[in-house]
This record gives sequence, structure tokens and C-alpha cells, in this order.
Amino acid sequence: MPRRVRTVLAAVLAAVLGAVLLPGVARAATVNYVALGDSYSSGVGAGPYDLSTCLRSQKSYAPLWAAAHSVTSFKFPACGGAVTADVLNNQVGQLSSSTTLVTITIGGNDAGFADVMTSCRFGSTSSCESAVNESKAFATTTLPARLDATYTAIRNRAPNARLVVLGYPRLFETGYCGLFAMSSYKRTILNQAADTLNGVIAGRAGAAGGTFVDARTVFTGHGVCAADPWIRDVSGVIEAYHPNASGYRYGYLAALTAAIG
Repeated sequence: MPRRVRTVLAAVLAAVLGAVLLPGVARAATVNYVALGDSYSSGVGAGPYDLSTCLRSQKSYAPLWAAAHSVTSFKFPACGGAVTADVLNNQVGQLSSSTTLVTITIGGNDAGFADVMTSCRFGSTSSCESAVNESKAFATTTLPARLDATYTAIRNRAPNARLVVLGYPRLFETGYCGLFAMSSYKRTILNQAADTLNGVIAGRAGAAGGTFVDARTVFTGHGVCAADPWIRDVSGVIEAYHPNASGYRYGYLAALTAAIG
């Protein structure tokens, strides 16, 4: 073999080995992503929605993250209205040993999100207090076991996946919000209920070896009653008190990206 040819082949071989062996050289990673959860994952509030009853929107944080990262595969069984039992019965079947990333928001509906919001928006202060206290009691006593079962099922179905659990934002700014808005007191105790719920979710996610993504900080200043709200008020029965398209992109997506890249 001529010397010049041997030199060229040696250079090619070195380049190939360098790409494989050197830690500083990036290699394309396989990302098989499954987005589980409730309406805060399916994208309720962002619209437009698919033709299913789950109100899935491509403007939710999960499809936005998948598109930005050119994932190998993306499954999106998250469903508006889901509770932990729905995740176990209808969603975790999308997972497998090849799944590398799982995201989820869950727990709010178990704790009675819709009923609490209805009581506080349309009921008296005392009925709001009662609903909030009942929800907080459920979150601290009953919900932990349901979350543990959910995260365990995810781990069993997707043993090689990174589990990322996203929390819920505080829904309200508490300053003046017009004559027909909820009182500042009601908005404050609802935000406190969100804090309780997030604390429980964060604790159980950590116990399961998951990464908890706290959405509260990034949504600060953009709740209902803000000048630039990322949360919908009662403009629609189904979409009320859910993020709008900006909330999913600049709130949830930004928080997820900051946490995992």
C-alpha cells in the first residue's frame, strides 16, 4: 500500500475513533418521549384541539419540547380531566423499556380542582374556605399514596426513562382585579392550596427518583388579574383557570427546558 494512502487511511481512522471515544464530541441521542398527565399537560387553554375528548393541543409544552429537540419518537396520551387512575388505566400502556423521557402533571383533579374553583368563583367566602381546606386535607393524606402508585407504575413500565414531574402554577395575582373578580382573600387561599399541592407532588416525585419542575416561579406576575396573564379566567367553562398558549410556551416549556435542557 502506498505511503500516501496509508496516511490518509490513518487520518480517517483517527477521526472515526475520536468521534466515538472522545468525551468532548457530542453524539446524537435517542429520545423516546411520552407525555402523560391531565389537562395541564394535554394543553387545555391553548387550543386548537385534536378530535379526541382529551383536548390535546400542539401548543402544549410537551409537543413544543418534542419539536424543539427533534425527538426520535413522541407519544402524547395526556388527557384533560385525568386523575391518577386514568393515568394508570389509560396512559401508562404507552410506555416501554425503550422510553427515555416521561413528563407528567397529575394530582390536581384528584384533589378536586374543578369543584374548588367553582366553589370559590361562584360561592361565598365560607364555601370557598371549606372547599380549599377539604382539598388541602386530601392532598396531604390521600393523594401521596395515589402519586406513589402512579410513579411506581411509570418506573415499572419505563425502567430506563427519566421521570420529570411538573407542578402547577399559582393561578392568581392578588392585587385589585375589578369589581366582579374574586376577592383578594379567595385568590390568596387558592394560591396557598396550590402551594400545598405542589409540596406534596414534589415530595413524592423526589421519593420516586424523579425530577420535580416547579412552575410557580416562572408564572409569577402572569396569573389571572395580571396585565399580561398566562392563565385564563372564566372566559370558557372548559378552559377556565388553565394556561393559555403563552403560559404553555413561556411558562411550562421554559421551566421544563431550564430543568432538563
